[in-house]
Amino acid sequence: MTTRKLWYWTALDANGALHTGCTFASSRQVLDEMLWQQQRLQTLSVRRLARQHRFHHRDHERLIALFRQLGTLLHTGITLSDALRLLADGDPLPAWRALLADLRLQLNQGTPLATALQAWPDVFSPLCAAMIAVGELTGRLAACCEQLAAQQTRQRLLQQKVVKALRYPLLILLVALAVSAGMLLFVLPQFAAVYRSLDAPLPTFTRMLLDLAAALAQWGGAAPPLCGLALLLYRAAGRRYSSFVARQQRLLLRCPLLGPLWQGSQLARLYATLTLTQTAGLTLVQSLSAAERVLPPPLWQEAIAALRAHIAGGNTLHSGIAAQPLFTPLCRQLIRTGEESGTLDVLLERLAVWHEARSLERADSLAAAMEPVMLLLTGGLVGALVIGMYLPLFGLGDALSAAGG
Repeated sequence: MTTRKLWYWTALDANGALHTGCTFASSRQVLDEMLWQQQRLQTLSVRRLARQHRFHHRDHERLIALFRQLGTLLHTGITLSDALRLLADGDPLPAWRALLADLRLQLNQGTPLATALQAWPDVFSPLCAAMIAVGELTGRLAACCEQLAAQQTRQRLLQQKVVKALRYPLLILLVALAVSAGMLLFVLPQFAAVYRSLDAPLPTFTRMLLDLAAALAQWGGAAPPLCGLALLLYRAAGRRYSSFVARQQRLLLRCPLLGPLWQGSQLARLYATLTLTQTAGLTLVQSLSAAERVLPPPLWQEAIAALRAHIAGGNTLHSGIAAQPLFTPLCRQLIRTGEESGTLDVLLERLAVWHEARSLERADSLAAAMEPVMLLLTGGLVGALVIGMYLPLFGLGDALSAAGG
């Protein structure tokens, strides 16, 4: 994809009126051509940001607000173009003003909004484009925007809950490792030097710690580059071999606490996507196709692709789920009930809500379980180092007596 740069410009129109704005373009020449061809503006001055602008994960909050405000404005009866103009004028960030202006320009040129969103894959997920396309086809764009904002809000809340559950225990572990490394490299050798000057024998445990400290001092500098190289190789293998990532994800499912949490969060995301698309009027095969693009893990993409092929062959959803180990027995029971009673969309929504609630509970349980484990590990590391430093003191008296005799 062509690199986009954010440009601030000042230009004149055919009547001599002055216009200013900000636009994404790959180069100054492309910017001049865009302004002339699309708006008949002749640029006077152009200024680019010092660094390339990149949308990042914190923009998710703004994305949720965008769809919520867009749905509200469309409910008032104004056109989609005017709604995008109002949102662009009121946004305080130049990058988002330029993004919304680009979407409005594409819309005014006859491009559907869903197609315009697909040109920004780093901002809008495939689900966003799919839901907007459904809203444009069915005439329920405002409702689709509000449903999309609500779904993204719940998903964001679940992600924040999981990150919060893991952040504190990992911080404790990092602090414990840093303290242990400092004691091994700086404190323990000083104690050992004092004991050696007194000709005090060192216990086996202390000698083992000193050997570990020597190895850490000799090879510790190579550890960060090696870890970085291993991480790069791991990511490269993950991008190239989807089977490698799927194998890692199967191992993750077997973890006592992380496995059910990850499985529940993915099921909640899957059923929320199916609920949105089913409510909007898509067929089940189309809904699964959208869900396959929304869920990035290869293990789940393989399962959803198998379900889509199963249903395209004229079979039921619950029979396809029965052959997939990623789904729980509750999923099979409720989906079968929904298919037989004609209330599949209702039961999909209940499954999404249930799995979201269970995932939030598991996130709290994970935090409650990991905190004491990390505290015990920290205490064990520091305690072992303290014992190793002071253990020679028990034999120091005998060594001094022998030296005096």
